[in-house]
Amino acid sequence: MTDITLSQSVRQNLLSLQRTADMMGRTQNRLATGLKVNSALDNPNSFFTAQGLNSRANDLGSLLDSMGQGVQTLKAADNGITNIVNLVEAAKAKANQANQTNKIADRRVFASEYNSLLQQIEDLAKDSGYNGKNLLAGAGNDLQVTFNEDSTSKLIIQAVDLTDTSGFLGLDDVTVGSSSTATVTEANLIAGREAGDQLTLTIGTDTYTIDYGATTTATDIINALDAIPDVSASTDGTTVTITTAAGNFTLDDTDTTSDMATVTGNGYVQGSFDTETSVNAVLNSITEALNLLRDQASTFGTNMTVVENRTNFTKQMISTLATGADKLTLADTNEEGANLLALQTRQQLSSTALSMASQADQNVLRLFQ
Repeated sequence: MTDITLSQSVRQNLLSLQRTADMMGRTQNRLATGLKVNSALDNPNSFFTAQGLNSRANDLGSLLDSMGQGVQTLKAADNGITNIVNLVEAAKAKANQANQTNKIADRRVFASEYNSLLQQIEDLAKDSGYNGKNLLAGAGNDLQVTFNEDSTSKLIIQAVDLTDTSGFLGLDDVTVGSSSTATVTEANLIAGREAGDQLTLTIGTDTYTIDYGATTTATDIINALDAIPDVSASTDGTTVTITTAAGNFTLDDTDTTSDMATVTGNGYVQGSFDTETSVNAVLNSITEALNLLRDQASTFGTNMTVVENRTNFTKQMISTLATGADKLTLADTNEEGANLLALQTRQQLSSTALSMASQADQNVLRLFQ
């Protein structure tokens, strides 16, 4: 095969057309991909720097989900502890109500309601978890939130145990207490009935007397007993039931001429709200518990602020990294469009120049005409 020889002018114009075609291909590729650096061949330094920036942005992006879940876990705990504060304040109100009455029976009702509120506190704490993590359930529920890609920056949030009020809060169930009870027949109540005699009811160190008369009836005695503070007396027509919340008691007459058989009550258990002193002790414990809860709520709030701020910072950092990578690799479509238009014009001019160079070579043919 014989080589084809081109004139210098034709060859130069042909090379110019080839260079223009290459540049047009590269410009069209940039417009199609939006990138001026598509591979390491285009610009090794920019390509690998952008790759490193994008890799870090992706690593940080994967941490955003765990940060978001950490915020939700903290919100669940904060919501729980806020409502627990409300329940503790309600328990405090029950103790104050107990302090405002002198009736032991009423105090015991408040004691029972107080215990119910403590149970609600424990149940609420157990229900304050999020996605398997409960910061109010104690051991095994500490929350770790990682902020950077190599895990050197993180926050560990320690859980507290509110599922048992006697632990962290120091609030024990109170003893409701039970009354002393005994039964006596109506006949026995008036067995010692005689003018000038007295029926004596002794409860602890307190003594109450009821005067007998020659015509005193069982109903009179029952009514008199029922009028004594913290004493209840009732009858079914034959048997009288006597109950007192103030302590074990004895009931007897003071004269043995016509003797009434002594009645002894038992079953008394002192309740935690029975005395003002014991109620005040509970109130002091509640005040300490409220201070602990408010401190813990403040701690959770601070932790939530930290995680939310780091979340926002991470989002901004990801944007910064992505923008930096884009500046190294993204093409300016306006510039590349202008380049393509200029190259198309150059291509047309080069084609015209090549045609003219070819015509100059063809002039030699005229010598043979």
